[in-house]
Amino acid sequence: MTSGKKILGEKRRQLILDWLQTSKEPLTGSELARRTNVSRQVIVNDITLLKARNEPIVATSQGYLYIAPAAPEQWIERSVACHHVPEDTEKELNLLVDLGLLVKDVKVEHPIYGDLTASIMVSSRKEVTQFMEKVHETNASYLSELTDGVHLHTIAAKNEELLDEAEAALKEAGFLLAD
Repeated sequence: MTSGKKILGEKRRQLILDWLQTSKEPLTGSELARRTNVSRQVIVNDITLLKARNEPIVATSQGYLYIAPAAPEQWIERSVACHHVPEDTEKELNLLVDLGLLVKDVKVEHPIYGDLTASIMVSSRKEVTQFMEKVHETNASYLSELTDGVHLHTIAAKNEELLDEAEAALKEAGFLLAD
């Protein structure tokens, strides 16, 4: 926080929304806090309130993104069931982004909490590298470690052929969960 004047309440949330909608890159909570002269925790609360209003904001390892809904003909999504050890996470993500896909999230089925989903939102090797750096910096565990490596990814591509190619590549690499 700087010594400038705090931007309050609804005005601050509208500014955050405007910045997220116009940014091509993720914006961190720290950056938004600096711009509005409030704490990072205030920004986390603001993001929660904006999400409660159904604003399509996603928290990624690189920061917050506003994900405007794409026209149905632009992106096709598919869930793929995968299985691998934690050390293969980077290889798996790079395999998918190298095919031009967006890896939206990871999901696991927890015996107590049911389905757990975490946003990933990577579509390039640079974003995969940033994601992996964040995992290592924070010493965080992968959700798939809760399920011995079994997990789902929502992947998106511009056509079915790319999604089919991705499944074939995952199978060849030994990452696709066998029937």
